[in-house]
Amino acid sequence: MSDLLLIALYALLGAGAAGALGAAALRMLRSRSVAVSLAVVAAVAVAAMLSGTLAVARAMFLSSHDLTVVTTVVAMAAVVSLAAALLLGRHVVLRFRELVSAAREFGEQGTFAPPVAPAPAELVALSRELALTGERLAASRERERALETSRRELVAWISHDLRTPLAGLRAMSEALEDGVVADPARYHQQMRTEVERLNSMVTDLFELSRIHAGALSLSPTRTSLHDLVGDALAGADALARQHGVRLAGGVDPLPVEVDGKEMTRVLSNLLVNAIRHTPAEGTVAIAAERRADAVVLSVTDACGGIPEEDLPRVFDTGWRGSRARTPPSGAGLGLAIVRGIVEAHSGHADVHNVPGGCRFELTLPAPA
Repeated sequence: MSDLLLIALYALLGAGAAGALGAAALRMLRSRSVAVSLAVVAAVAVAAMLSGTLAVARAMFLSSHDLTVVTTVVAMAAVVSLAAALLLGRHVVLRFRELVSAAREFGEQGTFAPPVAPAPAELVALSRELALTGERLAASRERERALETSRRELVAWISHDLRTPLAGLRAMSEALEDGVVADPARYHQQMRTEVERLNSMVTDLFELSRIHAGALSLSPTRTSLHDLVGDALAGADALARQHGVRLAGGVDPLPVEVDGKEMTRVLSNLLVNAIRHTPAEGTVAIAAERRADAVVLSVTDACGGIPEEDLPRVFDTGWRGSRARTPPSGAGLGLAIVRGIVEAHSGHADVHNVPGGCRFELTLPAPA
């Protein structure tokens, strides 16, 4: 037993010396190619075995013939090990270079094409992550392009919408100044209407800028949907009568935790939008229901439906569904404000076509 322990000690000392030299070599070569590191690891393994064997052989006083046989066997093992390490290192380096080339094209062209040659699992995982990153970046670029298009449209449309009432105000003020107006009171009333329209546009722009900047400050309180809907219906009643549209709403007193002022604005925007697009003698209905852990509030109109290709853009900034720039159409900001406020409440807004019209649904988290 003591001889076996002595042999183990000699082998450990010999192999340890080779291992220490190998660790120093790896530290010095840590910035070189992985193929070099693999070759060093293989050389260290063989050197550790050879040094341990030689230490034990010298301690046991083996014959020169036996020592030569052992050394020859270890040398052949070293040759095979180094060859295998170099081949493996070359394969890994080639796969690395292919991945670097694909990543370079990814940076230049914005699309990542993963190498098709078989590679180690770690490189395959890295390639897969780069591919997923490329998909996310492509989606982000698409959203950015859509947002930039929406911004350009908004600037163009707002410029047109502001220019129209300003031109009208200028013409009416000049007519009043020249004293060529037969009915000044009518001009004053029209000027006030145009000023209110301008004020509404500026208010919507300010609200939308706060939403996009993340500066919308909410003060949520527990309230009843019945009260919110009642206030919104009362505010839209005059407009509905003017358009000959009937308002219908039977909402149960479901509790929600929202900012009352902002949610009243949301409901008002939806009702005004529905009334303006519903023909006379039509009906605009508002309803609410509890679904799982959410409360769903819906506004249904009789607009005849929205083209399917336009449904994804309904809540985009500046979208109005047509090129007509008539004054009642608004600046195309109301539904964008609706989505921004609802999302600020951790909810989401959707629109669906229904027979004869469309339904806007607001999904809000139910209070605990």
